Amino acid sequence: MILETAKRVLKIEAESILNLIDKINDSFVRAVDLISTCKGKVALTGIGKSGFISKKIASTLASTGTPAFFLHPAEGVHGDLGMLSPKDVVIVISNSGETDEVLQLIPLLKHMNLKIIIFTGNANSTLASRGDIIINTSVKEEACPWGFVPTSSTTAALAMGDALAIAVLKKKGFKQEDFAILHPGGMLGKRLLLKVTDLMHRGSSVPLVRENTIMKDALLEMTSKRLGLTGVVNKNKILVGVITDGDLRRALEKHSDLLNKKALEIMTTNPKWISEDALAVIALEMMEKYAITAFFVYKGKKPNRVVGVIHLHDLLKAGIV
Repeated sequence: MILETAKRVLKIEAESILNLIDKINDSFVRAVDLISTCKGKVALTGIGKSGFISKKIASTLASTGTPAFFLHPAEGVHGDLGMLSPKDVVIVISNSGETDEVLQLIPLLKHMNLKIIIFTGNANSTLASRGDIIINTSVKEEACPWGFVPTSSTTAALAMGDALAIAVLKKKGFKQEDFAILHPGGMLGKRLLLKVTDLMHRGSSVPLVRENTIMKDALLEMTSKRLGLTGVVNKNKILVGVITDGDLRRALEKHSDLLNKKALEIMTTNPKWISEDALAVIALEMMEKYAITAFFVYKGKKPNRVVGVIHLHDLLKAGIV
């Protein structure tokens, strides 16, 4: 019984969304054009469940480059209409199209010369007759046993709002990078915004030794900087090699007097580099590709002098992974 009920609800709501496809018409196109050219903000309003849907659509629009906010209809007639400006667009959501709190707003919005987009399931309603653009979000039935609890109707309005927001996004040429700027604390934001220079170790924290440094001192440099490696530079301070923990283990098998060897005798030549301007996520991808845990960092167009080092732990700590 429980499983059958759940499956029935999902089927009704899924069909309600699919049925919206045939309702996408010129009104939808005009709504996209109106919002994408809006010089102000987009205000969404609705009461009850439609209010929650309005809040979600406003959030989606705002996060995809269209300034938007929720205007509570009851608060609107008690002063919050002052949040609106002549350049704004208003989206009103009401399945019945006869909601008193929402209808009270319409004459006031008209008086302010604001363009009004209506989401409603009743194209013959009072609300529909007073909007500039009507978006049909009607459904055949609600998913509740009695046919009146807002379920498939709110799902349909939400889905139509998503369709509108994404169409506006495409129309305005909103890109991944733009989304990242608005979501700097999220995973995508970090992956698209953080660069190697933001996370790398620099200055005295970068482990470096000269070619003729004996391994006893090179080992001290490695352990004091706690990165599991040290770079090896020549007299011109150009990176010529790297000594990692793995190099030390392999060298111990070959040399009984390892501590007296010079760095150039133990180092691995042709170390891997990365530009300080590279995205941190690229550093992570390269670490996975080459099965290493750190890169030395250069500045400019090609590898030259070391300006830093970035370690896998830095990427993990920043939440790139």
